Amino acid sequence: MKKVFLLLAFFITGCTGIPENVKPVENFQIGKYLGKWYEIARLDHSFERGLTKVTATYSLREGGGVQVINQGYSANDNQWKKVEGKAYFVNRSDQGYLKVSFFGPIYGSYIVFELDHENYQYALVCGPDKSNLWILARTPELDKKTKENLIAKATALGFDTGKLIHVGHGE
Repeated sequence: MKKVFLLLAFFITGCTGIPENVKPVENFQIGKYLGKWYEIARLDHSFERGLTKVTATYSLREGGGVQVINQGYSANDNQWKKVEGKAYFVNRSDQGYLKVSFFGPIYGSYIVFELDHENYQYALVCGPDKSNLWILARTPELDKKTKENLIAKATALGFDTGKLIHVGHGE
């Protein structure tokens, strides 16, 4: 029974780690991060497979934490897909290291490890391992130089950026 409990505890909390060499940004300001972000590129994963026009919108939750609304368009199903979740800071509210849940008590890491600290116009975000990576921006397109710099940073940290899916936001 003890082994089952330990395995369950690991499963529930084991997805909130930080990948090797990745460091969450410091001096993070959630007030500046709130609002709508466009997904510019991502590594493939089942819960966004086939989606375009993907956005994430963040707002403060009554009672604490951050409300997360992710949505994207599925051309195969000819419909919008939407999921709501909640996020909480793991260590401190001035560090870009949160845990997010879309499915009950199971949380995964949401680590902002690169950020336009001045204007909060772009961000590099990963999950608990290097199979999860997102490039986010406040606009549907990101200038080529900034995008290349973000990809280079992720590549240097060991993310397989050759497999990035560049997300379309056109009609």
